[in-house]
Amino acid sequence: MINQTKNTLITIVGPTAIGKTALSIELAKHFNADIISCDSRQFYKEMTIGTAVPEKHELAAAKHHFIQNRSIFEDYNVGDFEKDALKKLDELFKKNAIQIMVGGSGLYVDAVLKGLDYFPKVDKTIREKLNKTLEEKGLTHLQNQLKALDIETYNNIAIDNPQRVIRALEICIGTETPYSTYKNKPKTKRNFNSIKIGLTADRDIIYNRINQRVDLMMANGLLDEAKSLYEYKHLNALQTVGYRELFSFFNGEFDKDFAISEIKKNTRRFAKRQLTWFRKDGAIIWFDFKTSKNEILKELNNKINLF
Repeated sequence: MINQTKNTLITIVGPTAIGKTALSIELAKHFNADIISCDSRQFYKEMTIGTAVPEKHELAAAKHHFIQNRSIFEDYNVGDFEKDALKKLDELFKKNAIQIMVGGSGLYVDAVLKGLDYFPKVDKTIREKLNKTLEEKGLTHLQNQLKALDIETYNNIAIDNPQRVIRALEICIGTETPYSTYKNKPKTKRNFNSIKIGLTADRDIIYNRINQRVDLMMANGLLDEAKSLYEYKHLNALQTVGYRELFSFFNGEFDKDFAISEIKKNTRRFAKRQLTWFRKDGAIIWFDFKTSKNEILKELNNKINLF
């Protein structure tokens, strides 16, 4: 452990199933740090298997925060998480000058490290109407609506993510101004230093790891977990890969094997979007997922010593 006094947050990013959790625990042990999880679906206590919540022995190996601390019935968003995470980090930095954050939700990572863009409040009924439109007319209809109202946002968000599309549309409609005009304004400077590291691998390796993880989830009871949540499928938290496809199976739209293949396909697409998001950030130091902990620590120590 190095001698230093400047508060530093080490953030680990990368695509799903790449090994971020294992590395975060190794680094937390080394630095005697806690772990802030910024996975936007692991917040929910009703969702365990389909969100790849760390195993009990992993949670016991290092102190984790923001894992299954909310309910799917709560209205919890990235702005709430930004406030909660910054408050928690203020507490943690009093105990140790180095802390760890880990997750594949790029927007949530950026919220903590850079701050969010400001968006005016809009009438809640707009979102309700958009959710009804999604249910009745499908995502393509909403995508086309966004394309007409704000082509810049249409070209730059995760267009296959219904909640991202609905969020952009409710701002466009509620403010009569494109969502993109509120983006990239000056942010509040953080009171800690930041180091970002990313894990990656060849595409075939990432995709194979994803396929294996989905098979393991199914073996561990994802079908029953999804069945227990089926009546709540309309909730925002459950608009999630792994659950949506099984809900379609329960609806009779898919057979079981096709639903599983769709989970794999959509998770691979999600991983591709994650990499696209993170690769735009030139501050991330990338490592192959097989890189040794010692090699990563050497790079981290060099960075920390520069502050």
